Amino acid sequence: MTGRATARGPRSAVVRTPAGLSFRFRPRAIAVAAVCLAVALGTGVLLIGTGDFPMSPAEVVRTLAGQGSPADSLIVNEIRLPRVAAGLAVGAALGLAGAIFQSLVRNPLGSPDILGFTQGSSTGVLAVIVLTGGGSLTAAAGAAAGGLATGLIVLAVAGRRGAHGQRLVLVGIGVAAILTGVNGYLLTQANIVDAARAVLWLTGSLDGRDWADTAPVLAGLAVLGPLVLVVCGRALRMLEMGGDAAHGLGVPIERVRLVMLTAAVLLTSLAAAAAGPVAFVALTAPQLARRLTRTTGPNLLPAMCMGAALLVAADWAAQNAVPGRQLPVGVVTGLLGGGYLVWLLMNERKTGRI
Repeated sequence: MTGRATARGPRSAVVRTPAGLSFRFRPRAIAVAAVCLAVALGTGVLLIGTGDFPMSPAEVVRTLAGQGSPADSLIVNEIRLPRVAAGLAVGAALGLAGAIFQSLVRNPLGSPDILGFTQGSSTGVLAVIVLTGGGSLTAAAGAAAGGLATGLIVLAVAGRRGAHGQRLVLVGIGVAAILTGVNGYLLTQANIVDAARAVLWLTGSLDGRDWADTAPVLAGLAVLGPLVLVVCGRALRMLEMGGDAAHGLGVPIERVRLVMLTAAVLLTSLAAAAAGPVAFVALTAPQLARRLTRTTGPNLLPAMCMGAALLVAADWAAQNAVPGRQLPVGVVTGLLGGGYLVWLLMNERKTGRI
């Protein structure tokens, strides 16, 4: 499908197709998304070449193209590529989910880490590990069930009119605190092997991830990504102008909020099932994307690409920060994201928002 692009101001453009359809986009946002995607893929190539058997980027690319030796193909395609794919998919899912939450609550603190959805997914996975010792698919199902159950609880407590704004944030913080205690109790009921496995998972790690761990996240992105970006993206931008303005423009407010919240919770849950509750990626990626694009609105695609870039960069740093020792990626994102959260709270206080 081809079309003609016409400028509509310095920040937006419209593509009209021969079929009469038109699509508005922001060139700067597309450029930021493309740069973040390039950084994510480039860092992924570096990450594949990192390890006990180091490889140059040229060797990695040649092996990915099917021109490497059998030994290189085994290392790249069977051992390291699934881990990098998991990092890219989990980062993209968290970035997209964070952008949705922050847009719906119209608050930079709107993140699944703070709203309790990550803790709910953790409860679901811990229940699966402790009670059944299940594998990747059952863990993904437990994470999705835990995240959705948490979403229902948060929405029920916040009320229909509190599904956005400060009330949702406060209710989410309270639910997160309760679920943290539940997760601690579940750990005390596990045997030593399952408890050690659960503690490593709770830290957030990509170590040992294979295609079975990555497949649910990729499937979730394939289904929910187009729904969020194409179908509901414009309605979400209108919701940021306020409920009354969006209703006047014909947006089915309650339906859009429900669909977007469900999509964000599922993306968070699947990401948690694959890599554990990786901290702060969903909080920082949308804010960094918004600052780079210099535009209002949810910036869904830039946030998605920024999340992928942040997580693979953090995983590369985790493998190279301490010589002879690999850190869980959740440790790196927690250190960096915690510092960013402190800065954000100080900035919000200076502006009088909190």
